[in-house]
Amino acid sequence: MAHYAKIDENNIVVQVIVAEESVINSFDNPDEWIQTSYNTHRGVHSAGETPLRKNFAGIGYTYDTERDAFYSPKPFNSWTLDESSCTWEPPIERPNDDKIYSWNETDQTWDEVEA
Repeated sequence: MAHYAKIDENNIVVQVIVAEESVINSFDNPDEWIQTSYNTHRGVHSAGETPLRKNFAGIGYTYDTERDAFYSPKPFNSWTLDESSCTWEPPIERPNDDKIYSWNETDQTWDEVEA
């Protein structure tokens, strides 16, 4: 069994299921279903196998036919898509410490969240 993402006419994921390929092929429009790997994130397979389509698909994700990749909705206008991982990257790297931060799109800064 494998995971499959159903995409709409705009290549947006509307459903993700676990099924046999024969079941997918029995659907009226099997080309609406794209296989995705639960173990693939940021272009890396967690078990060291070949990654499939950069990221595990989620509802609302886009399937990019040119990149043959799934990626999440863009979180902020200032963020850009990293071509190698198909994940969104902020214009300024998040501080690397034990604190919690949230992105401030207006000021283009990482703001510390008070616990």
